[in-house]
Amino acid sequence: MALPAEIRRRRLWALAAVAGVAAGLGAAIGASKDSEDPGPTAATALPSQCAGEGPQGVRRAAGQMVMARIEADAGRNLRTAAEEGAIGGVIVFPPPEASDGQVKRAIARVQGAAADGGHPPLLVATDQEGGEVKRFLDGPPTLAPAEIAAAGGESEAERQGAETGRYLAQLGINVDLAPVLDVPSSSVSFLGSRTFGSDPETVARLGVAFARGLESAGVAATAKHFPGLGQAPANTDFSEATVTAPRSALRAGLGPFEAAIAAGVPLVMVGHSAYPAFGAQGPASLDRGIVDGRLRDRLDFEGVTITDDLEAGAIAATAGPKDAVVEAVEAGEDVLLFAQDSEPIAVEPIAKAVVAGRLDPTLVRGACERITALKDSLGA
Repeated sequence: MALPAEIRRRRLWALAAVAGVAAGLGAAIGASKDSEDPGPTAATALPSQCAGEGPQGVRRAAGQMVMARIEADAGRNLRTAAEEGAIGGVIVFPPPEASDGQVKRAIARVQGAAADGGHPPLLVATDQEGGEVKRFLDGPPTLAPAEIAAAGGESEAERQGAETGRYLAQLGINVDLAPVLDVPSSSVSFLGSRTFGSDPETVARLGVAFARGLESAGVAATAKHFPGLGQAPANTDFSEATVTAPRSALRAGLGPFEAAIAAGVPLVMVGHSAYPAFGAQGPASLDRGIVDGRLRDRLDFEGVTITDDLEAGAIAATAGPKDAVVEAVEAGEDVLLFAQDSEPIAVEPIAKAVVAGRLDPTLVRGACERITALKDSLGA
């Protein structure tokens, strides 16, 4: 990852990329503008996908926020969604019997559909953490996060990250939903071997090194699950969970995220636990005080936020799908992750909430700007 001086340069570059990405993406995107788009002055300040006014402009920008599931076949409906701009990314879940070649072809087909529609390339993500969570079982990393400290520490973490990045990149995957930066408070945590250890400093060092390795191969790392699932009593994939720890204990778990943000990590995934001590009575991913307040304002994170799966048990227990989408945008989330659905209903609830006055359209446009800037930085 970047050194402190380099971080400042990259942050300034990211702001410039937001302003200039429309020109960089060229006529293919310009062709998708409609009569609701603003004039030339506004178009130079925002990517064309993000700059439109009115309901159609909001829909186009909101589409960039949606990440849907893909397996080993880019079905017609998924390709249509990509071509129409109803999704801006996919998360890859290859079936056990699928070959790397099949997955690569499926990714290429859905990317081709997005290009045919004049839209930016898709973010293509997967969970390749190592150990218990590896979507590609035969691919790297060859060690679980919990094994890396004993196998060589930072140098091994960076090596594992680099090998993982090279493997994912050749498939067409440009985002790894790793590293896990949670710090478990108990050896019986449901996180198991997914974490780098129980010491915040160790987790920070190894997590940043793994992310640095991914970045060296052109794959974006994702720090997760902010503000930390280390003290969560249950896996939020399946049920609600409330972290009852006091604020002092929660602050210790923020250390690895602070280190990753200082090192320039491009994405942060916000988890679904509730944190009453931080003022979040419901899922953190739907809480503005966590996402916009603590992550962006207090920790100065300027990159892309991504929800944990919006179809997870913790969300289903507290909000309907459409409400969850709107609440996530209200909270300040950028990418809305649907890990179980290749046809998520997300764009229309956002557009309706804007028309009804519930959602400020600048939230949607801001998310779209950050996402398209990330895509540009990846050469996606």
